[in-house]
Amino acid sequence: MRDEIAPVTEEFFDPMSDPDAKPQKIRAMRLVRSVVLVGMMGAGKTAVGRVLAQHLDAPMRDSDAEIEASSQLSIAEIFARYGEPFFREKESAVIARLLAGPPCILSTGGGAWMSPENRARLSTGAVVVWLQADLDLLWQRVRHKTTRPLLRTADPYASLAALYAQRAPIYALAPHHVAVVPEWSVEETTEHVLAVLSAAGAIEEVGK
Repeated sequence: MRDEIAPVTEEFFDPMSDPDAKPQKIRAMRLVRSVVLVGMMGAGKTAVGRVLAQHLDAPMRDSDAEIEASSQLSIAEIFARYGEPFFREKESAVIARLLAGPPCILSTGGGAWMSPENRARLSTGAVVVWLQADLDLLWQRVRHKTTRPLLRTADPYASLAALYAQRAPIYALAPHHVAVVPEWSVEETTEHVLAVLSAAGAIEEVGK
């Protein structure tokens, strides 16, 4: 088993330190290195990823969607038929394939970052950003969803809380964090992610 990856110098935008702060909008930028969004289910990885891709005129990839397309099964069906270990194996293979291609915006499933092998691969091949949402916000976003196999339990809130407690310390190993604020639109959250990516060298001005 590989050793845990120590967090590198961390960049964290915490809007609550200044609720009125707004990063300058970044325009006419292009992607020069793949960007991976990690975080809990409901954090907004896919939604923010799509807006990022539009801003940067870059391809958007979703590891869960890629798995569903190749298997012709939903994630819930894969879990039910083959179990979570099988799904994680396929997930790791898809992530490796996508990172080997041209730079893209990659949204991963909530559990992808839990694997030491995935963390090593993602940290080497991309700029990784944790979308950090609190438990109450996550619950509000996923409580009525029926497509979350890990929440198909007698007490889905307790299951979510347990996942959050287990996973949050591992998400914190990501080198870049952006807090998700309930009052923000997807566009506003994306603007803050863009500011982090610019500082990390993942994007550059068009024409450079």
